[in-house]
Amino acid sequence: MIILTGPSASGKTEIAKLLFLKYGIKKVITHTTRPIRSSETADVDYHFVSERQFLDLQGTQYFVETTLYNTFHYGTSYAELGDNKVLIVDPNGLKAFIALKNPRFVTFYIDASEITRINRMIIRGQDFDFAKQRIAFDRQSFNPEQLPKFHYVINNEVVTIEAAADQIFSLYKQHLK
Repeated sequence: MIILTGPSASGKTEIAKLLFLKYGIKKVITHTTRPIRSSETADVDYHFVSERQFLDLQGTQYFVETTLYNTFHYGTSYAELGDNKVLIVDPNGLKAFIALKNPRFVTFYIDASEITRINRMIIRGQDFDFAKQRIAFDRQSFNPEQLPKFHYVINNEVVTIEAAADQIFSLYKQHLK
């Protein structure tokens, strides 16, 4: 399984989309208590559940990892794990997957400069103040001194999204040999 982590607007989601389009790598569908958006499809984008359902599942050790973000719960179930899948996690989620010591989990840190990430956030419709808040949050969350060790670092500023996806797929396949 390919596990991607990195700060906001580093390119993780776009890379995951390309991994599917070019190589058939399916996205791990995580659970969330966040309301569904008009552009989303249940059980395709997320498994949308109530807070009660989420907490009940969490109590049965259903999830590998969970996180609370903007008052909503998110979690990755054990049932979703497998080869030829891609998952995007925050640093705490990454730690949970590393702790499983599964040699078939290959971890990638996706990086890009703060300026590039702010520009990407503005291009996708977020305002400058929001972008600055996300950058400030990411400075703490993705502090290199607190990050777990990952297999590979992809600088998504010096290559195109497509080249990054190609590189990740190639490294993933090499790693599994």
